[in-house]
Amino acid sequence: MNQITTKGIVLSRTDFGEADRIITLLTSDHGKLRLMAKGVRRVKSKLAGGIELFSVSDITFIRGRGDIGTLASARLQRHYGTIVKDIERTMLGYDLIKQLHKATEDEAEPEYFELLEQAFAALDHPALSLGIIRVWFAAQLLRLGGHTPNLQTEASGEKLKVDAEYEFSFDDAAFAQRPGGNFRADDIKFLRLLFSGNQPAILAKVTSSAARVEAVRPLVQFMQQQYIR
Repeated sequence: MNQITTKGIVLSRTDFGEADRIITLLTSDHGKLRLMAKGVRRVKSKLAGGIELFSVSDITFIRGRGDIGTLASARLQRHYGTIVKDIERTMLGYDLIKQLHKATEDEAEPEYFELLEQAFAALDHPALSLGIIRVWFAAQLLRLGGHTPNLQTEASGEKLKVDAEYEFSFDDAAFAQRPGGNFRADDIKFLRLLFSGNQPAILAKVTSSAARVEAVRPLVQFMQQQYIR
């Protein structure tokens, strides 16, 4: 009976029988796992404290013959407890977990584990706005899925200009120059930071970051709807 140890983040939990629970975890090096946590709903269960939501845990599991393995042990490595003290942060946390769960239906690379861990850290930071976290997370899902927009040149291949105004062409996934367009140099610079994998804390330091988020949010959300099913 081979036991495997890894780091895991709980994506969902479903009660099973009288005391068990089936949990879906995103792991750092084994993709997504569905594991049976036997007896976890009993008061004295040793597993319960290790599979909290908004946490990273060290887990040991045994692969099953089918789709569901067995959780042998779970030890809490870090719990992002500030999240659950604020209802809006909690609800956004649930939403980000749901988005990632859906985006990794086919395959979950280690980068997705890192993304969710970073998202928890950002939500756990009371000074970081939910607007920044929300648009940052969507941009990272697009980036990891290979859908980063062209932020260097127009569809024609001409370099983007500092003093020009642009609209975004979704057909070309690039900007097109247009007087009175919704995007200017500062917006495009912010998008470059956003899609370069910078953390929310870095984005928050950008001058007028709240305004930049509002300017780019419709673009990022539309791309997410188009590409992240």
